Amino acid sequence: MITYTHRISGDLVRVNVPETPEDLDAFIGWLIEADARGPIALDTETTGLDIFGASYRLRTVQFGDAHTAWVIHWERGGYFVGAALRALRSVTRFLIHNAPFDWLVLDRHAGIPLESLAFPRTVDTKILAALVDPRQPQEGGIGLSLKPLSAYYVDPSAPDTQGDLTAVFRSLGLTKATGWARIPLGHPTYNLYAGLDVILLARVEPHLRAELERRGVRPDLVQYEHELARICSVMQRTGLVLDEDYTRALTDALGDEAEQFADVAARYGVANINSGKQVAEALCGMGETLTERTAGGALKVDKAVLLRLADMSLQWEPLGTRTPNPLAEAVVRSKRAGKWRSAYAETFLETVDDAGRIHPFISTLAARTGRMSITRPALQTLPSSDYVIRRALLADEGHVMVSTDFSAVELRVLAALADVRRMKEAIAAGRDLHDFTTELVFGPGFTKQQRKLCKGVGLSKVYGGGAETTARQTGVPVEDVRRAMATYDRLYPEIRRFSNRHQREARANGMVTVTVTGRHLPLDRDRAYAVTNYQVQSAARDVLGQALLTMDEAGLLPFLRLPIHDEVLASVPRAESADFARELERCMRMHLGGVAIDAEAEIGGRSWGSLYGADF
Repeated sequence: MITYTHRISGDLVRVNVPETPEDLDAFIGWLIEADARGPIALDTETTGLDIFGASYRLRTVQFGDAHTAWVIHWERGGYFVGAALRALRSVTRFLIHNAPFDWLVLDRHAGIPLESLAFPRTVDTKILAALVDPRQPQEGGIGLSLKPLSAYYVDPSAPDTQGDLTAVFRSLGLTKATGWARIPLGHPTYNLYAGLDVILLARVEPHLRAELERRGVRPDLVQYEHELARICSVMQRTGLVLDEDYTRALTDALGDEAEQFADVAARYGVANINSGKQVAEALCGMGETLTERTAGGALKVDKAVLLRLADMSLQWEPLGTRTPNPLAEAVVRSKRAGKWRSAYAETFLETVDDAGRIHPFISTLAARTGRMSITRPALQTLPSSDYVIRRALLADEGHVMVSTDFSAVELRVLAALADVRRMKEAIAAGRDLHDFTTELVFGPGFTKQQRKLCKGVGLSKVYGGGAETTARQTGVPVEDVRRAMATYDRLYPEIRRFSNRHQREARANGMVTVTVTGRHLPLDRDRAYAVTNYQVQSAARDVLGQALLTMDEAGLLPFLRLPIHDEVLASVPRAESADFARELERCMRMHLGGVAIDAEAEIGGRSWGSLYGADF
C-alpha cells in the first residue's frame, strides 16, 4: 500500500493506493464501515472527455470520505477491477461532482448501468451548487467546479494540487490535452490529486446542503434536477446516427464555400476576413458608415454589424430594408462556412463512435436561469432555418424524426406569470399571440413587417433585449421600435407591474429573485430589469423539464434524442410515427397559472434536416 498524506483545513488526510490483493482487502473493509456511516464520494480519472471514442480509457476509480481516499487503479485489471466493481455495485449512496460524466464513463467502460447509479443512489454536488448559486466566478459567483467550491467552503489552498498536476504534465512534455492519458499511472501527484478530489467532495457536500436549507430551496427541486440529469444522460448515451458519407462531403463543400467567399472579400481588399481592421477599412471605403466601437476603441464589425449591412437579421433572414453590401455578405458567409466546417462537420467525424453515432453533451443547468445547453457540438446555436448541418443526423434504421415544439412558450409563460389579461384571453380563444398583438397595435390590416416588429418587441420582453437589439433583429428603425415598445407597455401593463414587483422583492432579498418553481436566481445590481427575463426563461425551462419527466413516465425515453431550445427531438418507428407524435404532444401539453401550454409535433423523414427542408 502506498499512502500519501496531506492537510486540508488543518486536518491530516490520507490517500491510499492499493498495490496488492491484501491492500484491496483493507479497502473493502474500509468500504463496509464507511458505507454504514453515510454517503461515499466517488470519482474517476480517464484519458479525457471523449467518453465514446475508440481509444478512450478508464484509468482509476476513487472512493472516499472526509478523511480517507482510496485510488483504485482500474487500468491494472484483475483484482483491482473486481474491487472497484464490488464497491460500485454495493455502496448504498454516492456523492459525485458532475455525475452525468461519471455515470456515462462507468456505464460505457465499467459495465455499470447509469440507471443503477442515478438518484436517489447518487447526489450530484454540482447540481446542489447550481441551486445554491448558478453564477460562474466571472459573474460574481463561487463557480460550479469542485476546486473553487472547495476553496470557498473548505480550504483556500484546495486548488493548489490542480496547479501541481499541470506542472507535472509540463515536466513530462505533456499538455493538459494529452496529460490525462499519458501520465504514468503510479505518479505520486496524479494519485494524490485523484484522492484529494473525493475527500474535498465529501467535505463540500454538507456546506451545500446547509446553504440549500438556509435559502429554503425545496427538496423537490433537488430531486427534479437529478431526474432531469438522468434522463438527459440516457439521451446522451443513446446518441444520434451520423450520415458519415454526407458529412465527409459536407466538410469538403463547406471548405470550398469558405474559400469562395474569402476570395470575394479579397477582391474588395480584405486579405484576411478575421482582421477587423481590414474589414472596417474596406467597408468605409465602400461608403458604409460604422459607428459602433469595441472596448478597445476599434470600429466594430462583428456578426451583428455585418449581417445588418448584408440586409439580414440575426437569424439570417432577409430584411428587405437596404441594398445588401457584397463585402459584408462575403465575410459573414465565409466565416459561417468555416465555423460550420470545424464546429459541426469535422467535430461529428472526430467524435463518431464505432457504432456510427455521435453523443452530444447535454448540460441540464448551463445558464443562470437553468436553461440547458448542448456542446461538442453546440447544436442549439444552429440557425432556426438551417437544414444543412441537421441533415447529417439521422433517426435509427426504420425510424423517422419527430420534432415536438412548444407554441410561443415564452409568451405563454409570461402571460401566466404576470397574469396578463389580454394575452390570456387571446390564448384561450386560440389566437396567435403575435397576430393578436400586432392587430391591437396597427389594426386588422397589419403588414408582415409590422408583425415582425411586434414579435420582436414581445420577445424583447422575454429575453431582456433593448430597442437597439430589436431594431437589429427586425430591420426596423430604432425610433419606431421605441414607439412600439411604449404601445406594448400600454396594452399589457401587467408586464411592467410584474417586473417592478420582482425587482423590489429581489432588492429586499439580496438581489436574488425566486422563481415559480423555487429556483433562486441572483441578479446583477445594474441589470435588475432582467428579472422578467430570468423569471420567464427559468419557468419555460422547467416546463420543458416537466415535459421530459412526463415522457419518461410514458415510456418514451428510449426514443428521445435531444432537448433543444423548446423542442424535443425523437427517433420513432416509421409505421407508428403518428401515434408517437400524438403521445409526445400529450406529454408536452400542460397548464401554468391557468394558461394552456401548447405543443405541436411534426413528423419528418429520416434526417433531422428533413424537418427544415432537406429531402431525406
